Amino acid sequence: MAKNSDRRTEPVRLRELLQAPPGEGVDLALYDADATPAGPGDKAAGLAATAAMAAPLAGLQERLYAAATAGDRRRLLLVLQGMDTSGKGGTIKHVIGHFNPSGCRIKAFKAPTPEERDHHFLWRIMRELPHSGEIGIFDRSHYEDVLIARVRGLAPRERIRRRYGEINGFERALAEDGVTFVKVFLHISYEEQRKRLLRRLDNPDKHWKFQPDDIEARELWPAYRKAYELALKRCSTADAPWYIVPADRKWYRNWAVSRLLLEHLEELDPQYPGTDLDLERYRKMLLEGA
Repeated sequence: MAKNSDRRTEPVRLRELLQAPPGEGVDLALYDADATPAGPGDKAAGLAATAAMAAPLAGLQERLYAAATAGDRRRLLLVLQGMDTSGKGGTIKHVIGHFNPSGCRIKAFKAPTPEERDHHFLWRIMRELPHSGEIGIFDRSHYEDVLIARVRGLAPRERIRRRYGEINGFERALAEDGVTFVKVFLHISYEEQRKRLLRRLDNPDKHWKFQPDDIEARELWPAYRKAYELALKRCSTADAPWYIVPADRKWYRNWAVSRLLLEHLEELDPQYPGTDLDLERYRKMLLEGA
């Protein structure tokens, strides 16, 4: 998916275009954050195409939720990671709005609390996993413990190296238990982040979103990029692949994440459960005035 704007006319699975190569090195400098691989031709078409996915996504979510009432343990977990301003919150607002909120479990992970620091780094993640039939959404995730922890030196380097394997084992076990992972790295460029931070400074309604730490983090951009490249290389597996979504264009970001969710839910193909009830009997009772 390096530096292109694929405009194929034949059906294409977006997941195949955007998936980080399992076990291979990832050089994010080769991935164009402004690209629109396999996407609609422009913003207007992208907005329309995203809106058109609302009904099928909602229908698939309902089927997934309904199937769980009959013992289907499957569920889906969307993991969103990216540099500040890459649009994790915006993605949740525009994409998850397709779904019934009662079937979603959304968690934004902040810095660990004292209680969380007293446990294994995966402890707080396990507490927020989606239940059978649900769609879970993580704004940041367990990957913070190999990203910010690595860049800021919050844990010994050897411990961080072990965490990649722990994450892979954790995700493999969840996949075997019915969790479908959609792990998305929202890839924003250095210059686009500058523009978004400036807009926060220029708009009084956005001042609350600006933090001085955002400027300090920009000084650590190369270190963060390296940390993401390592996570993408070591933790993009057959059980839980990573997808690199260009995020400079918000409309494309929203379209791409919606499309990835749709492809995965269509592959799951959940079905409404049947019933052993005598439906004709109950229909007759209602018609007769019950």
